[in-house]
Amino acid sequence: MAMPVIPARITVHLGSPKTNARNITVAFIDYIKNVACSEVYPTWPENALRANIYVIISFALNRVYTEFYRAQGYPFDITSSTSYDQAFVEGRDIFANISRLVEEQFNDYIVRRGQIQPMHSSYCNGTTAKCAGLSQWGSYSLATQGYTPYRILQYYYGSDIDLVFNAPVANVRPSYPGRLLRRGSIGEEVRTLQRMLRRVAQSFPAIPLTSVNTGLFDGTTQAAVQGFQRVFGLTVDGIVGYETWNRLLSIYNAVKRLSELDSEGISATEARELYGINLRQGDRGQDVRVIQYYLDFISLFLPGLERVSADGIFGQDTDRAVRAFQRTYGLTPDGIVGRETWNTLQAVYGQLYASLSASAARPFYPGYALSSGDTGEKVRLLQTWLNALSRQAPSLPALTPDGVYGPATQQAVAAFQQYAQVPVSGSVGPLTWNALAGRELLRAQNESGQG
Repeated sequence: MAMPVIPARITVHLGSPKTNARNITVAFIDYIKNVACSEVYPTWPENALRANIYVIISFALNRVYTEFYRAQGYPFDITSSTSYDQAFVEGRDIFANISRLVEEQFNDYIVRRGQIQPMHSSYCNGTTAKCAGLSQWGSYSLATQGYTPYRILQYYYGSDIDLVFNAPVANVRPSYPGRLLRRGSIGEEVRTLQRMLRRVAQSFPAIPLTSVNTGLFDGTTQAAVQGFQRVFGLTVDGIVGYETWNRLLSIYNAVKRLSELDSEGISATEARELYGINLRQGDRGQDVRVIQYYLDFISLFLPGLERVSADGIFGQDTDRAVRAFQRTYGLTPDGIVGRETWNTLQAVYGQLYASLSASAARPFYPGYALSSGDTGEKVRLLQTWLNALSRQAPSLPALTPDGVYGPATQQAVAAFQQYAQVPVSGSVGPLTWNALAGRELLRAQNESGQG
């Protein structure tokens, strides 16, 4: 869950959640106008109208941001049933004064201080129905007494609320990564997975705790996924696909009470992204180097794709390579590495790697990260390289190539990362693998030349 945005469009189910009713998709601003005209009277004082519009916007955004219905498998964002959500009447007339106010406010919403998710601003009419949130008729009364919109909101929701103004409008993507997450996966979406797992595990002790939001799907993350799947009756395979992700998101929302007035909330620190989600020309850093590594490898097989230097600078050469890759694989050639381009890069890399012979594939990153607890030939190869390099660099410890990624291997990897000036994590992603493989290739060539 990243920082909230205003969705360009919203899908409304014209009935209660389980009824066989139509879904319609409308512009978010038009949805807010429709609901406001259906929920309050245009003759009310402007301050009451403004307060109610803030409430209507925040309620809808909370449903979208938490994927409240979509995480349960429904193909819509919100319903038109006032028993569950707020009134929406397809095709209704829109009052001019309410339309004007919505156009001024549609990208403003309420948050609880210290939280970033749009507040679940529950409300009712205050006469035939009463609730813990705003009273619509009560807001009318307060406005006639001279209360400002913000004071009206504070009256009902407390003094610890803030208003977010001029939030950006964007197409909202589902949180599901669009690819399977499994042992060896890395990136921001793995961090999100770990964050959700750790919070759910606090409420369900049978689920083991995972690593602290490292962004690497390691053995502890796999165990936590399996524990979650076991507790909630899913296939226990340790792989996070669409079903596991959405069930986890739904339970996470529930334990944090994100759709309740007394929500535990999500802080800005929790939502802060460490790994690039949308990278473009002008960006710099390790995430850019990973993209360049993949592009450079793929260019060996695609004549129309220029080779790229993995310097961590998203310059014109990288931009051209990204656009060429996007054109080749039917993606929008915008030069931006977002989720779809990133997933395609990884998939193409994996396919090309798998097509190589075993001997040719040895110098290249296998397409998944290695970390403590892993076993197998890739670990043994890694240990062999580290062991050979230790004979040239006394600061690097020697290893016994046994194919088990234990504490000694983790320590040796960390020492190499410091030596090679790549991020020190003790695990092996594409940058560490490439740095180590390059040194091993150079060492072997030197030994061959000496012979």
